[in-house]
Amino acid sequence: MENLVSYFATHLSGLISKESIIFIISLMPVLELRGGLLAASILDVSYIRALLICIVGNLLPIPFVLLFISHIVEFLERFSVTKGIALMLRTKVEKNKKAIEKYDFWGLVLFVGIPLPGTGAWTGSLAAGLLHMNWKKAFPAIIVGILLASVIMSVISYGALGLVLRG
Repeated sequence: MENLVSYFATHLSGLISKESIIFIISLMPVLELRGGLLAASILDVSYIRALLICIVGNLLPIPFVLLFISHIVEFLERFSVTKGIALMLRTKVEKNKKAIEKYDFWGLVLFVGIPLPGTGAWTGSLAAGLLHMNWKKAFPAIIVGILLASVIMSVISYGALGLVLRG
């Protein structure tokens, strides 16, 4: 992830503002808030400004993912060309289904909030959508998860890893 964040930060610098770079990175699946905060530390954006931009960027696509992902996956399953993508998405959810269902709200919070590969708001929204979790429960859980991730990633991005990457 660090290489991808560095790539975007380096190649977009000068083309768009630092704030736009971290906002775009925060919108992206896989990179999300984690990548946005890391990019912000590399680009030397003030912490509070970066944190707010990254939280908004990470939150923005989530209602759409929650509301439409099950319909999108069902649509993808209809065609042989895209059936593999739908299967991959369903498999990813199935792998985490027991933990999320067992702990319900807090399972989703931890899944979104603990910054490990394959977790985050996008994947949590995917899981919640495909597991048909109540939107009124899933969305607040994802918000709390994003806030938890922001605390963890703030320490990492503006701490040791940020210092190493800024060199």
